[in-house]
Amino acid sequence: MELYLIRHTAVLAPGLCYGHLDVPLADTFAAEAERVRAHLPPLSGPAAAPWCVLSSPATRCRRLAEALWPAAAAAAPANVVAPLILSEPRLRELHFGAWEGRPWAELPPAELDPWMADFVHQAPPGGESFAELHVRTGALLAELLAAPPAGPVALITHAGAVRSLLCHALALPPRQAFQLAVDYASVSGLRHGRAGWEVRFVNR
Repeated sequence: MELYLIRHTAVLAPGLCYGHLDVPLADTFAAEAERVRAHLPPLSGPAAAPWCVLSSPATRCRRLAEALWPAAAAAAPANVVAPLILSEPRLRELHFGAWEGRPWAELPPAELDPWMADFVHQAPPGGESFAELHVRTGALLAELLAAPPAGPVALITHAGAVRSLLCHALALPPRQAFQLAVDYASVSGLRHGRAGWEVRFVNR
C-alpha cells in the first residue's frame, strides 16, 4: 500500500488553541494546494491510479481534498463517494476540550502545565489525550492494511494525526511524536510491503 499523509494548508488563528474547532484558511490556500499536488503522483488523467482519499471532517482539510480531487468531490452524495471520503472522524485533530478557541497565552498554568509534562496521557479539560488520538489513528491504519485499496491512499488531516501515524509506521513511542516536524501543506510518503513500513519522505 502506498500512503500519503497530508496536512491541511495554513490557517488564520494566531495564538489560538484549536483542534476540532473550525478556523479560517489563510489567503495562501491556492498556492499551498498546488505545492501539495507537486509532491503527489498524478491525481487524474491516463497515468493516474484510482486514489482512495480520506479527509478529516474539518473544513480546512475538506477544502484541500475538494481542491485536489474536484471531480470526485462534485459527485459526492452525502459527503461520501468512492474513492473520496470527506468525513473520517478518526483523522480529526486532538480535541482540546475547554481550551478550544482560547489563546494559548491565557490558559491557566494549573491546567496547562500537567498537560505539557505528559501530553500523551493527560487530556485538556473536556478533551482527549494524545494516547486516545493515537488509538483512533492506529485503528484506521489497521483497517486500511487489512483491506488495502488498489491505488494510492491519501489521508488529509492535521499535524497531531500525521505525527501519530508516523509514530505507528516507525514504531516510535507517542512521547516522541513532537520530534517530527509537520508543516502546513506538507506531505509525507510511506509504503507498506512484506517487510512492513518504509518511510520514503517526511514533511515535504
